Amino acid sequence: MATITLNRPDAANAIQPEMRDLIVDLLAQADTDPGVRVVVLAANGRHFCSGADVTGIARGGASGAERRVTDAMRRIMTGAQRLVAAVLDCGKPVVAVVQGPAAGLGAHLAYAADLVVASENATFIESFVLRGLVVDAGGAYLLPRRIGMQKAKELAFFGDRLPAREALALGLVNRVVPAEELAATAEELVQRLAGAATSAISLTKRLFNESLDVDRAAAFLAEGMAQELQSHAHDSREGVAAFVARRSPEYRGW
Repeated sequence: MATITLNRPDAANAIQPEMRDLIVDLLAQADTDPGVRVVVLAANGRHFCSGADVTGIARGGASGAERRVTDAMRRIMTGAQRLVAAVLDCGKPVVAVVQGPAAGLGAHLAYAADLVVASENATFIESFVLRGLVVDAGGAYLLPRRIGMQKAKELAFFGDRLPAREALALGLVNRVVPAEELAATAEELVQRLAGAATSAISLTKRLFNESLDVDRAAAFLAEGMAQELQSHAHDSREGVAAFVARRSPEYRGW
């Protein structure tokens, strides 16, 4: 297991560029490390993540420096979007443990995870409009696919707080528990994933994520290819052998 913990509690865990790049690198390392079977995204303090740290952007805007066309676009595409993509594309299952408010990029970081466990104290906020900004960090891609177009627009247009229980009802999170049960609930899911057939989960994750962007023929072809690949895995043989022998499988993750 690899745990990535946001640790700027005094700044509501706002993500700075160097922090963002480190998370991307850690996700890439976890993806290629056969010893890592699951990745946990967590945070210290009261907030999960208040989004991107915009203080640097604000200072840059006030400096009077000349701004070039595409500067902002490039900053978003190589920054927040790259971080969200790193979570979506990580070959290991990613579990977000959300103990408090998650806003903007912070909310999308959670939504990009494969499973989300939230405390009853957690809230999710599309905070962009509250700052006069267009939704970013992959929000226009993630939200309509997660909850449908109309609800996605409502959240993005108004920036209202979405309590954890309502996020659960919408399908944005998988579990909502009292704060004192959050760690134990997350640990149970993580341990189940850590002992599972990691390569099968990885291929399944890729199939699910890509299925929303392709037609049926492409989805069926990708499924067949994934089945072919997994049929050569140790865990595929072990799973079948364990089933026939009526014993618990011992998966290695490959």
